[in-house]
Amino acid sequence: MNYFELAAHAASILTAIAYLVKDILWLRILTVFACIAGIIFNYTVPLTPLWVVIYWNILFLIINLVQIGLIIKERREVEFSEEEKELYETLFQNFAPFEFMKLLRVGKWLEAQKDQVLAIEQKQLDDVMLIYNGLVKVEAEGQAVAQLKDGSFIGEMSYITGGAATATVRALEPTRYLAWAKKDLKQLLNRNPSMRFAMQTVLSADLTKKLMQRPPLASRKR
Repeated sequence: MNYFELAAHAASILTAIAYLVKDILWLRILTVFACIAGIIFNYTVPLTPLWVVIYWNILFLIINLVQIGLIIKERREVEFSEEEKELYETLFQNFAPFEFMKLLRVGKWLEAQKDQVLAIEQKQLDDVMLIYNGLVKVEAEGQAVAQLKDGSFIGEMSYITGGAATATVRALEPTRYLAWAKKDLKQLLNRNPSMRFAMQTVLSADLTKKLMQRPPLASRKR
């Protein structure tokens, strides 16, 4: 096996690795190297260069180089407000900055007044909410089961299962929160697999934290 034949294996291996990575920038970088390896192989190994294959690889190479430039430009232009920066650094670090900006664009900042109801048990809930600053009470079957504060999600279980709200949530004090319409959020995440995986990680961590903090069933029935 000579070096030119190794180029063919390198092209296939790099393509396979590209399909495994979640970051679209690295996917395109690996694809560029795969195209280069493919060009080398198809020019040197056959008795005559396979120009059709080479031309297509050159086209794919150019497309990916352009996309790499656009992605880098997009990532450099991301600027967060103080609130957004705090959320990113505390909860959403597994998102690329430009991905978190996309997430923010489909959400909206809202204020809940004291005693305002944000979710009603067994009723459909249109939004997934994230408390930025404030305090809410969670009630299930008429009993208070938890209090949620900064960094906690509301409606994440309804979002995951597609069902109704599992509890009633009421603000105990003025509460600022970020809300995403479930329909818009699902459309965004379905278009961006890396964001979908990152969001699943964030929601799973939130659910785990709530389960660990929730009192045992026997103590809630007293």
